[in-house]
Amino acid sequence: MWLIDSEAVATRITAGSDWCLIVETSDPFEGYDMAESGRVEVTPISGETPFADHLDETVLAISEECVPDSGRIALEITFDSGRVRCETWSGDLCAFSFMLMAWHRS
Repeated sequence: MWLIDSEAVATRITAGSDWCLIVETSDPFEGYDMAESGRVEVTPISGETPFADHLDETVLAISEECVPDSGRIALEITFDSGRVRCETWSGDLCAFSFMLMAWHRS
């Protein structure tokens, strides 16, 4: 996936062949055909991704987790309204959203 900031800089987050998490500056790819597996389309974000709730928000913090054998395995991005955690699992990229909630006691 690519995250594009307010200055049009695109950052790609993907899983590497060694199950590490790759984070790099990279322009989005064009769609491509995978024969029997179908076509891969690169499209703008929809409401079905963990980042959809954070569009137009400022990134407040970024943290990463690393292990000696694989390198970076997780990246957590904190926004005003919550955070998104990207990690690899069995070679796949997974992203999860955690919304911040305010509690009020009366």
